[in-house]
Amino acid sequence: MKATAPLVAALLLSAAGGDAKPLKVFILAGQSNMEGPANVATFDYIGDDPATAPLLKRMRGADGKPAVSEGAWISYLTGAGDKHFDLHGRLTVGYGSMWGQDPSKPGDKIGPEFTFGLTMDAALEEPILLIKAAWGGKSLHTDFRPPGSGPYQLSSFQLENYPRQEGHGIPKDFEQWKVEKAKATGHYYRLMMEHVKQVLANPGKVCPAYDPSHGYELAGFVWLQGFNDMVDGHVYPEHGKPDRYDLYSGLLAQFIRDVRKDLAAPRLPFVIGVMGVGGLKDPSAEMLAFRRAMAAPAALPEFKDTVAAVETAPFWSDELGAIDEKRARIQQMRYFLDSKHKDHPNADGRMSEEEKNAYLKKFEADLISPAEVALWKRGASNAGYHYLGCAKTFALMGKHFAEANLDLLKCR
Repeated sequence: MKATAPLVAALLLSAAGGDAKPLKVFILAGQSNMEGPANVATFDYIGDDPATAPLLKRMRGADGKPAVSEGAWISYLTGAGDKHFDLHGRLTVGYGSMWGQDPSKPGDKIGPEFTFGLTMDAALEEPILLIKAAWGGKSLHTDFRPPGSGPYQLSSFQLENYPRQEGHGIPKDFEQWKVEKAKATGHYYRLMMEHVKQVLANPGKVCPAYDPSHGYELAGFVWLQGFNDMVDGHVYPEHGKPDRYDLYSGLLAQFIRDVRKDLAAPRLPFVIGVMGVGGLKDPSAEMLAFRRAMAAPAALPEFKDTVAAVETAPFWSDELGAIDEKRARIQQMRYFLDSKHKDHPNADGRMSEEEKNAYLKKFEADLISPAEVALWKRGASNAGYHYLGCAKTFALMGKHFAEANLDLLKCR
């Protein structure tokens, strides 16, 4: 039976092919960590751990090169500013962050999509299509704001301070800010939805294995976003309060409702990737509060057996994180020296650039061992807010997101 509209969530099997199954479609969306900052150069680090070595084997072909999925394809919308582009093809590495890379072909990074698709391909007999839409630095309160949440609403802090137009981070032209805010509100939600509908209007363009007589089934949605909301003290001003991020919970719940409504898929399985940067070791009260807010929609009665929250903190690399903390101390020392900080010896402004560089070189050598330098190069390729760009972390994310999605499909 051929689809007659792009919003069809599930199609009946054709009479001619009684046991044939529709194309399984999964949507992945979010900000920079869904884009995927993990360089393929960090793949070997996955094999250092016996627990994840089998996962690395799945990620590579018999020739040792990154695997190319036999049964999964991907269409990926991303970009910067007003320039957006779509990459599509068989699922393999390179459908991660495209910053500074050739938009005409996959790059050299991965996000969760790679092992998500590989896991689905191994678990399901049907062909698989991933539709991914992700952009760095985007919020849920504005950029991905769901239409059901209405216009952007100023927080108590903004209502009190923005009209005065003075202070750190406060817009200088409040009226112009309101105009721009209205234009930005929901913009990336709409781009995401337009892309999904465009792909579903002709799945065969991306996935040659698609058979119109069998149709397609919307089988899951994965959301990985949150950092921009977590650090926005103007939108979420109640520092230290356990309910500081309740607004995020409400927006995310509405996001799920609106996605299902717009795609005519009322029980579309939805997986929330809960913010996990920094791992499980001594997270701040703010981080814990945000994690709770992200996971909260999965506990709502209306979403029983259709929404799951997957904690990503367990996938953080503690050993790389410890090195990253030392690297931060080196950057802080650089700042001290450059700013003539009076609280540190030899930082009184009399050091030449050569002297400062020599001082920092020794400081780094005393702080970070050669073994740690080698470990960092082997496992990390980005900053802490990007999970250190560690392929092991993102591979585990994708695998667990897929497994959670498969569990939800069993409840349908």
